[in-house]
Amino acid sequence: MIAENVKEILQELKGGNAFGEKITLVAATKTRSAEEINEAIAAGITDIGENRVQEFTQKYDFVHGARRHFIGHLQTNKVKYLIGKTDLIQSLDRFELADELQKRAEQAGWTADCLLEVNIGCELSKSGFAFEDAAAAYRAIGQRYRSIRLRGLMAMLPLEGEEAELAALVKKMRGLFDALRAEDGACKYLSMGMSGDWRLCAANGSNMIRLGTCLFGARR
Repeated sequence: MIAENVKEILQELKGGNAFGEKITLVAATKTRSAEEINEAIAAGITDIGENRVQEFTQKYDFVHGARRHFIGHLQTNKVKYLIGKTDLIQSLDRFELADELQKRAEQAGWTADCLLEVNIGCELSKSGFAFEDAAAAYRAIGQRYRSIRLRGLMAMLPLEGEEAELAALVKKMRGLFDALRAEDGACKYLSMGMSGDWRLCAANGSNMIRLGTCLFGARR
């Protein structure tokens, strides 16, 4: 079933997003076993994302052949466990975290590729920079932290809302992404879209999506 789901979605993604860009599919592997993850990789998954540091470290040696993303809220005291092991940290959501990432990465002689997380829905339950502050934060991190390389933006849509309102939020993020990409050649990814809303996000400019249930079935 996992292999079929992966192949079906990869086939659907072949056309790219509304801008004709390739869409990177990140398999969200929270609660999934190494066997399930390896099955998804064998079926064509190239990127996997964990939400929790403990799960990331527990599975690290048992999963092979994919780029590693960290996609959950990252506590500063857990940063040390990800240094040198992630290809992309998608949840850089505050300067305090940037400070710790810079310190640890510099000590290790490593560069942390990250996405700046934006709280596009202004939701109290979610982390991230306010939309109004995101461009300034992006520029400040790029200038101030030598061991952090920003590669784009990440956001989550509210779970509820009219389709037109949600589409407008994606377009707003896309506008910010385009503005920052014009300034910074390393800015490559707009990561928006999960199992419930990825088609809407892709239709309005996202070029990276994070899918769990769509690939693996209902979470245990």
